[in-house]
Formats: sequence, C-alpha cells, structure tokens
Amino acid sequence: MRWRGRTRERFTGRLQRSALLLSVVLVVLGGLGIAALAWWVLWILLGAKAQTPDQVDLTKIALSVAAGVGGAVALVVAYRKQRDGERGRFVELFGAAARQLGDADVAVRIAGVYAMAGVADEFSAPSRRQQCIDVLCGYLRLPYDPESGADHLAQRTETVEEAGVKRELRYQLRQNDREVRRAVVDVIVAHVRASAEVSWSQYNFDFSGAVLEDSDFRYAVFAGERTYFARAVFTGNRATTFEHARFLGQYISFRRCVFRGNTTLFRDAEFAPAERAWSELPGAGTRFEGAVFDSPVSFDRTVFRGPAAIFGDVAFAGERTSFAETVFRTGRTEFGGATFDGSAVRFEGAEFDSARISFTRAHFYAARVAFDGARFGVRSRWRRSPTLAVDFSAAEYHGTISFDDTVFDGREADFSDGDFFGEITFRRARFESQRTRFDTPKAWVGVRVDWDVDPTYKPSRITPGTWPPAPAPPAVS
Repeated sequence: MRWRGRTRERFTGRLQRSALLLSVVLVVLGGLGIAALAWWVLWILLGAKAQTPDQVDLTKIALSVAAGVGGAVALVVAYRKQRDGERGRFVELFGAAARQLGDADVAVRIAGVYAMAGVADEFSAPSRRQQCIDVLCGYLRLPYDPESGADHLAQRTETVEEAGVKRELRYQLRQNDREVRRAVVDVIVAHVRASAEVSWSQYNFDFSGAVLEDSDFRYAVFAGERTYFARAVFTGNRATTFEHARFLGQYISFRRCVFRGNTTLFRDAEFAPAERAWSELPGAGTRFEGAVFDSPVSFDRTVFRGPAAIFGDVAFAGERTSFAETVFRTGRTEFGGATFDGSAVRFEGAEFDSARISFTRAHFYAARVAFDGARFGVRSRWRRSPTLAVDFSAAEYHGTISFDDTVFDGREADFSDGDFFGEITFRRARFESQRTRFDTPKAWVGVRVDWDVDPTYKPSRITPGTWPPAPAPPAVS
C-alpha cells in the first residue's frame, strides 16, 4: 500500500510540473504571436518601407521581446506559486479546524467551530467555503441524544447479558455536545443574516436528519440552490423560530421533519424561489410533506411563491395551528391527506392564489377550524393560468368548521365525497367558481348554507340540483 501512495504522489507531482510547463509555453507563444501581430499591423498602418535591418535595432527588438516574454513567464510562475501557497494554507487551516471539531474536549470543539468559520470567511472561493459549511452542517447531522446533551461524562459503560454471558460495553461520548451544537447554529445564523460581514446566504445548507434544540433562525436568508431540513428533529424547551426568515433557493425541504419544541414559529417568513425555469425542475419548491407538528405552530402572514407549496400528509397535532393571512402564490398548493388536530386551526384571511389547490382527503378533527374570510382561487392570474381546481374532495369534517365569508373562485370547487359530521357553516360564502360540487357526501350532518331555508336561492352552478345532497349509499362488501 505504501508504494501505491508514493506512486500516486509522483504522478501528481508530474502533472503539476507539466501543467506549469504548459502554462509557460502557452504564455511564450502567445507573447511572440502578439509581438508579431503588432509588428505587422504597425508595418501596414505606418507604411514602412523595406530596408536593410540595422544590427543595433535588431538587438534592441530581440532584447525587448525577450524581456517581455521573461516578464510574462515570471508572472505565470508567481501566480502559480501564490495559488499553490493558498491551496496549501487552506488545507493546513482546514485540517487544523477539523481536528479541533473531532476533539474529546468540549472547549476545543467549540474553538474548532469558530476556527472552521474563520477558514470559510478567509477563503472566498465558492468550493472551499462550501466545504467548510458542509463540515459544520455535517457535525449537526451526527447522532445526538438531547437528554445527554449536557452530560459531562466522556464515556459510558453498560453491562449486557446475552445467552447467560455478561459483557461490558463502553461508549465514547461527546462531552457537553449541546454547547458545541448551539455554537454551530449560532455561527451559521450569524453568517446568513443580512447584517453578516461575510455572507454565506448564497451557499447550500444540508441539515437533513439533524437534531436541533431551541433553534433560532430568525431573519436568516437562505438563497443557495438547496436548503434541506428533511427528517430533522426540532426540540427543546424554547420556541423553534424561523420568523422573518427568507428561503430563496429552488429546493427547500422540510420533508418528514418533527417539531417537538415548546412552539414553532414561521410567522412573516417568505418562501420565494428565484424566478427561473422552476416549472421544469422536478422537486422544486417548498416541501413539508410528511412533517409532524407536535407543538403549536404559526405560519401567520407567511408568503409562499414558486412552483409548489406541499404540505401533503402533514400531521398538525399541536394545540394550535395557524395560517392566518398566509399567502400562497404558487403553481400548486397541496394539503392533501393532512390531519388538523388540536383545539384550534386558523386559516382566516388566507389567500390561495394557485393554479391547483388541494385539500383532498384532509382530516379536520380539531375542535374548531376557521377559514373565515379566506379566498380560494382566482379567475385570472397575471402572466399565469387561472385556478383550475379547488379540491376538497373526500375530506373529513368533524367538529366546528367555519367557511363564513370565504370566496371560492376559479374553474371548479370540489367538495364531493366529503364526510360532513359536526357543525360546518358556509354563511355568506361566495361560490364564484364556474362549478361547485357537493355530490355524494359520505355524511351530511350539521351543514349550514345560506339557502337552507329556501333552496331556490341556490346558485345553479352548484350541484347536486336537489338540496340538501343525499349521502351516498354504503358500499356493499
């Protein structure tokens, strides 16, 4: 194995020397070519006449050309030396910071966090800075148990018995790792806020599967192509907050995240992918599908733009869930299969300005759900197609659910196959879609609309024609 390493080093050295030689040769040839071209142009423009060359003039010209070529060669060599020196310095500093991050002592690891950030700030080359960011994010993705995050022990011993034989297992622990992880998050957030002296906002961040305690990402700006929090676990005794944060990349993922903190706040945040050909990119947009919110959560006044805002199969299990005055200006807005539980769910004043809006198979089990004053769909959208469908088909409404003063627009609003069992009101709701369907409900108990007293006031574009809708007969097994 040792001879292979030496062979690889020799080969690498030869490549580097060959590259330097090639650069020098190209510079020399380029210099001679430019000199010849300049001589020819001056000869033509100035109308020089052929005459016997003077030896002194030829010597001056030769010396000038040699000096110019020599200067160019010196510049190339100096540039390559400087570049190699910078590369060597980066490797040295990066390696030192990485060793500190892997140290057993908590103080050394915290110092390593700031050392790695310092390396990223010093070297502005995108690949090198991204490498440092990846290491910091990678530290957060390491296995971590919040219950032992403040443990002062460096190792733990455990005795297990298998088939009557006792064995002693020893585990190496990262001492007081909570403080180190908090330092990593603080350093990253400080570099992605608008006030950062050196900004990392344009880079990619991968927090996939990380355990994040008491995370404070307020006013953070993530403008890199990819920002991943997929499968991350947010926990702690304080709020997990992304208030006023801006997500401007093409791929923003909170898929299958678990939010267990005291509360979760996305108030006044903005999810706005840059205007590129995002409609052609699979997976682009903002994705929360499969996430679990065990804590109260607020998306009040949040704005979603881009190709899609996906909340499919999300479990909102906290005491309160709020999307009050939230704006969805996306190609697709999906809450299909989502479960809304707890004591209160709010969508008051929300604006759904999307080509397709889906709450199909959604489960409204909270004690009270309010869509009062919300607007679903538009007939015309500037530079985009109108809303094609507002889909609440096969949704379940159990509890007190209010669509009072809500506006349904676009081509079609579909409430067919719904399970209406509770106190569901559509007072003063405006059904302006070209077609609205309430056909074949699974149950129709406790629903109130403005034409209950006199069905003749029911708009003709609402089906079925016979009111109230008759529940579908139970399926025969």
